[in-house]
Amino acid sequence: MPGAPRYPLRQWIWRAFVQSALIPLILVESVLITVYLLSNAAIRDAQIEHLQQSALTDLSTAVVREGQVIDGRLRSVEAQVQIFRDATLQALLDPRFQPDALERERHAVTETGVFYTRSDDGRAASFYANSTPLAQQDHAKALRLSQVDPLMRSIQAANPRVAAAYFNSWDSYNRIYPFFMTPEQYPHDMVIPDYNFYYLADAKHNPERKVAWADVYLDPAGLGWMMSAVAPVYRGDFLEGVVGLDITVGQMLSEIGELDVPWKGYAMLVSRDHNIMALPAAGEDDFGLRELTEYSYAEAVRREVLKPEDFNLANRADMQPLLAAMAAGQGNVQEVDLGGRKQLIAWSEIPQTGWKLLLVVDETHIFSETNRLAERYLHIGYLLIAGLVVFYLLFFALMWMRSRQLSEQLVRPITGIVEMMRGLGQGQFHPAAPTSQIDELSSMATAVQQTGEQLQASETQRVEAQRILQLVLESTTESLWEVESPNMTISLSERFIKRFGLPQAHMIFSEFNQRVHPDDLERIRHLRQLFVSSGEDRFEAEYRYADAKGDYVWLLSRGKVLERDSEGRALRVAGTHVDITHLKQVQEDLRRVSLQAQAASQAKSRFLSSMSHELRTPLNAICGFGQLIELETQDKADAKQEADYAREIVNASRHLTSLVDDILDLSSIESRRQQLKLQPVEVGALLHGCAELVQPDVQQRQLQLHVLAEADAGLYVQADMRRVRQVLLNLLSNAIKYNSAQGMVRMGYEVRSDCVRLWVEDNGAGLTPEQQSNLFQPFQRLGRENSNIPGTGIGLVLCRELAHLMAGEIGFSSSAGMGSRFWIDLPGAAAPAAQAAVQAEPAAAQPQQLAEVLCVEDHPACLKVVQEALREFATVRGAGSVQRALAELELCTPTLLLLDIDLPDGDGLDVLDAMRQNPRLQAVPVLVISAVADENLFAEARRRGAQACLAKPIDLAQVRQIALRLLGQAL
Repeated sequence: MPGAPRYPLRQWIWRAFVQSALIPLILVESVLITVYLLSNAAIRDAQIEHLQQSALTDLSTAVVREGQVIDGRLRSVEAQVQIFRDATLQALLDPRFQPDALERERHAVTETGVFYTRSDDGRAASFYANSTPLAQQDHAKALRLSQVDPLMRSIQAANPRVAAAYFNSWDSYNRIYPFFMTPEQYPHDMVIPDYNFYYLADAKHNPERKVAWADVYLDPAGLGWMMSAVAPVYRGDFLEGVVGLDITVGQMLSEIGELDVPWKGYAMLVSRDHNIMALPAAGEDDFGLRELTEYSYAEAVRREVLKPEDFNLANRADMQPLLAAMAAGQGNVQEVDLGGRKQLIAWSEIPQTGWKLLLVVDETHIFSETNRLAERYLHIGYLLIAGLVVFYLLFFALMWMRSRQLSEQLVRPITGIVEMMRGLGQGQFHPAAPTSQIDELSSMATAVQQTGEQLQASETQRVEAQRILQLVLESTTESLWEVESPNMTISLSERFIKRFGLPQAHMIFSEFNQRVHPDDLERIRHLRQLFVSSGEDRFEAEYRYADAKGDYVWLLSRGKVLERDSEGRALRVAGTHVDITHLKQVQEDLRRVSLQAQAASQAKSRFLSSMSHELRTPLNAICGFGQLIELETQDKADAKQEADYAREIVNASRHLTSLVDDILDLSSIESRRQQLKLQPVEVGALLHGCAELVQPDVQQRQLQLHVLAEADAGLYVQADMRRVRQVLLNLLSNAIKYNSAQGMVRMGYEVRSDCVRLWVEDNGAGLTPEQQSNLFQPFQRLGRENSNIPGTGIGLVLCRELAHLMAGEIGFSSSAGMGSRFWIDLPGAAAPAAQAAVQAEPAAAQPQQLAEVLCVEDHPACLKVVQEALREFATVRGAGSVQRALAELELCTPTLLLLDIDLPDGDGLDVLDAMRQNPRLQAVPVLVISAVADENLFAEARRRGAQACLAKPIDLAQVRQIALRLLGQAL
C-alpha cells in the first residue's frame, strides 16, 4: 500500500511472528481445546451425519460411474454393430464381386440340402438351412458375404468381450465368425426369422432400424451366458437380414464382482425382472444364498435356467422398499434391513439391457472409524492442556532468537537475487549469483542463472526458427493471409503483393474479389458463407486469381480459426495461398488422355462390329453357293474337278469365318464383354466329345488319337462348357496340324492338389527355345506363315484369355524334335445334384407339299442361297426391308419365317415383335440368321419368340435340318 510503514526485515519478521502467529495461536489453541472438550459429542454426531451424506453421495456417484462404464462398453459394441451392418449391406449390393477359388471350394452341400462351409481357412462359417429349398438358396449371396470376413475377424480380435459376429438372412442363411462346424451345432431345418433376435430387429419391433439388445441366453456351443447386439440390414424397405455380435456376459459379471466398493461394500447385478445375476461371496451371507459358490461356473451356468425363487428380489420382503424406490424413481440410494443390519443400497440402470447395478454398504462400517476417533480425541484433549502450557513458554523464547537469525540469512541473498533478475531484464543473461546457506535461496539464484541461459538459447532458437520459417514459407507457399471477420478485411504478405501486383497489403474483401475469376467468384462466396455458418475450424478452397498481367493462376487457400467470440463466431482466420497451376494442368492433361483412350476403345469396338457384319454377309454368299455347287456336282462323274473347286471355296470361306470369329472373340475378351456361364463340366465326357469332333481330321491325316480317360469318370471342373470345349479343340487342332506323318495325338487329365489339368500331347517337331518365347503372341505363327498349314496365329492367345476368364491357367512343355504337350488347369467342382433327363427330339415330319417360307434378307446373294437350299420342300419369297416384310405379313401367313436382324430401314427384331403381337402370326416359327454372331443378341431374339438362331456364313445342311424341324412343328 502507498502509505503503509516500512520495517527492516528482522523487525518485520519478529512483528509478523508475534502478531500473526504467536498471540493468535495461543488464543486459538485455548479456544479450540475448550470447544473441543465441550463439543466432542456434537462433533461426533456432525461427523456421522456428514459421513452419511458423503456415503450417500459417494455411493450414488460410484454406482452411476460404474453403470456408465458398462454403458460405454455396450455403446462401443453398438458402434461396431453399425459398422458391421454397413459393410454387410455393401457386400449384398455388390453383384460384381467374384469370390476366390478357396471360398468356392470351402462350401459343400449335405445330404439334407444344407449349404455349408466344411473348412476353417481363417474365415467365417456359412450355413444355409434346408428350410429354404436348395434350388431357392442364393449361393451367390453367401459367397459375396465373404467380403465381410476380415471385418468380422477384426471386430472379434479387437474386443475381447465379443464372442462371435454373425449375419442371419430372411431366407435362413447364417454366416458366423469364429468358424465352427455349423451342421453339428445347428438344426438343419431351422427357420431363422422365428428366433427372438431376428424379430427384435424387424419393422414391427424396431421401426427406427437401430441397434437392439437381446435378452441374456445360455449359449448352446458352451460359451456360457451370452447377450446379442443386433441390427437390421435393409435393402430399401425389405429386411434382408440381421447382423449381430454375441457378447460374453461371464467376463462382464466377473468384472462387476471384483469392483472395489468403499466401506467394505460389494457390488451385485440384477436383471430387468429382478433376478440376481452376479453376487460376490460377501453378499451371499446377507442374502442367505450359496448356489454360485457351491458349484463350478459351468454348473452354475447350467442351473441358471432353473434358479430358485430366492434369487428373485421380488420374492424377498426385506427388498420391497428398495423395489418400490426403484419403481418410483426416488433418487438412487435406499436404506434397507438386510442380514439383520442397516445397509445402504445404491443402484444405476444400464439403458441397453435394463439391468441394474447395485452397491451394498453396511452402515456400521461407515461410522466405526468415527466412533473410534471420538474416543481418541477425548484423551488427546486432556494431554494438550498440560503440554501447551510448557510448549508456549519455550516456543516464545525460541521464536525471538530464530527471527533474528532468519533475518540475517535472508536479507543478503534476497538482495543479490533481486539484482540478478534486474540484470536479466536489461539483457544480461549471465549474472553473478550470491552465496547463501539456505538451499532454497541458492536454488533460486541457480534458477535465475539457468533462466538467463534458457532465455539466451530461446532467443537464438527464435531467431533461427524465424529465419527457417521464412525460407520454408517462401519455398512452399505462395503467401500468408489473415482475415478479420467483423470488418470483412484481409491482410496479405509482401510476397503475395509483389507476385500479383496489388496496391496494398490490407484491403476489404470486395477489392480482393476483383481479381478472382468470374466463374469461381460465386462458388468462393458460398464456401465462405458455409464455413462461417458451420462453425468448423478449417477452411479450404481452390480458385483462379489474376496476376499483375491479367493471367489467371490456380490458388489453393487453406486456413484455420485463430479466435472466436463468446457466441462461437470466428473473429480471426489465418492461412496460406499455394500456387497449384501446374497440378491443375497435369490433371487436365490426364483427363484429356483418358477421354482419348475411351474414344479409341469405342472406335475399335464399332470397327469390329461393322467388320463382323460386312465380312459375314459376303462370306455367307460364298459359302452358300460353294455348298450348292458341291451338292450339285458331287454325284456327277464328269464334274469331279468342279466339285473339288467348290469344296476348296467352302473350306476357304470357313477358314475366313473362323478367323473372324477368333478376332471378335479376342476383342470381346480384351474389352471384358465376354460373359461366361461357369458350371460343373464332366471331364471324361468333355474329352471324348472333343475327340469325336476331330476324328475326321485325324483319319484324313492318317494319325492316331488316344483319350486317356473314361467316358463317365465322375470328375468335374468348374468351367463354361462351350469355351472349355473351344480351348481343347484349338489345342487338338494344333496337335493334328503340326504333328509328324502317321504320328500320335494323346489327351487326358491329371488331378492336382489345387486344380484339374486337361492336357493334349503330340509327337511332332516340337518347339525351339526361340519359338517358345514367341508363343501366345497375336498373329505369331512361329515361322509357319508361308507353309501350306492353315492358321491365324491367334488361337493360343484366345485360349489363354479364355482360361483366365475361367479362373484357370494355360501352359506347355516342349523340346525340339520330341513333340509338345499343352495343358489348361481349371478349378475342380463337385458333381451336380441332379442331371436333367435328355429327351430325344422327335423326328421332324416331312411336309407333303411345298411350304410357304418368307425370307427377310436385304442381300440378294444370301436370299438366292436360301432359296436353293430349301427348294426341294419349300417356296421361298424374299423381303429386303422391315417395311416390306410387314407388308408381306399383312397379306399372307407363311409357314416359316427366316429373319435377318440388320436391315436397311431398321432392326429385324421389330418384325418379330409385330408377329408375336398379331394372333394370326403368333404360331409361325422364326429362324434368325444374322451376320452379328453375338450370344447376347441371340438370347434377346429367343426371349422375343424366335425358335432358333444361326450366324452367317451358314451351313446349308444345318439350315435344311432346322427348317425341316420347324416346318414339322408348324404342320
